[in-house]
Parts: sequence; C-alpha cells; structure tokens
Amino acid sequence: MSWNDDVVANVSDELFWDPKVDSAAIAVSADGDTVTLRGTVGSLREKREARKAAQRVFGVNWVDNQLKVQLLDGEGRSDSDLRGLVLQALMLDSLVPASVDAKVTDGFVTLTGTVDWQYQRDEADFVASSIAGALDVFNEIELTPPLPSATDTEESIKKAFQRNATLDATPRWMPKGFGSRPSTVPSPSRERSSRGPSATRRSPPPGRRPASRPSATS
Repeated sequence: MSWNDDVVANVSDELFWDPKVDSAAIAVSADGDTVTLRGTVGSLREKREARKAAQRVFGVNWVDNQLKVQLLDGEGRSDSDLRGLVLQALMLDSLVPASVDAKVTDGFVTLTGTVDWQYQRDEADFVASSIAGALDVFNEIELTPPLPSATDTEESIKKAFQRNATLDATPRWMPKGFGSRPSTVPSPSRERSSRGPSATRRSPPPGRRPASRPSATS
C-alpha cells in the first residue's frame, strides 16, 4: 500500500467518524502531503468542518477544498434575505464590532469593514459561515489595530520577557514555593551541633561492653 493510499484511507476514516460531516458524497485524493476534497455538502459549515477533519490527519500539510455547497430544498434564500440574516447574526454577537458590514451576491457573502483585533475578524467569519443559505464567505475585513506609544511598547515587551522567564524557570506542575526549605526548620548539621558531641553518641545496651577501636598498628 503506497503512502498516498494510506493518506486517503486515513482521511476517509476521519471524515466518516466526524459527526458534523456527511462523508457519503465526499471523494478524497492525495498527492504526497496534499489532499483534495471533491463532492457536495449541505452547508458551508459542513464544508469547513470537512477541511478541518482532513487537516487533523498525520502527513497532511495542505487541503485543497473543492467541495461544493448544495443547499437542501427550502434552504435557498434571496440575496437580500441572506444579507439580513448575516447582519442580524453579526449584530447579536458581542465580539463583532458595529464597523463590520456584509454584502451578498448569488449566495456568496463578502465581509467588509474594519476591526481592531484578529479574533474579531475570525468571529465575524465564523458567524457568517454558520448562516444557512450561504454558499461561501469572503473575508475582506481590514485590521486597524491601535498604535501604542514607543514607551508603552518597550515596557510591555519587558514585562512579557519577565513573565516568560518566570514560567520557564518554574515547572507548571509544581506548586508555588514547593522545594524551598522553610527558615524555621534547622539543617541536620546545625541540629547536631546544637545538641553537642554527646548527643550524637549512642550508649551500649546494658550488660554489653563497648567495642574497642582497633589500634593503628594492628
């Protein structure tokens, strides 16, 4: 069995065991570390979940997702209705700012506008792709992060290095302060010295003479 056959078999199994994907209409092919998915799925969300499932397989570095979204009967919507549903979903999501807009052409959604953070851009894409009736989502949202001052940036970098150095020096599984000797517990050598020389000697049992040390000449 060749490497490509192994990859195809593994990807097909991964798609089969993913409850979010109907693998019956998906064809898988492989060329080295590149996997191609062909066929039809019932929603854009399912198309993206199929790609995620293929990317989880060992040996796959790139997925060419050629799956087509074929809406079920009754799920087709006009562009205006679809745009309204997308905008409503974006408005109800607290992670998406009001600066994000959407337009729809033949079932294809294009997101526009500006956000400060990448997670906001990703969230808008996720929300739009979850709307039934969307064939695909093109994310054209621009990032406009606030520009900090040079002083704030330098101080933030220093603090980040300090935090990382502390985490690297202390094992994460070890409780804080574990392994350090309490100052109230004396060391064994200090304890023996405080008791004196006689404290370290043992007296022989009753009726037994202490053993004599051998002389240097014997």
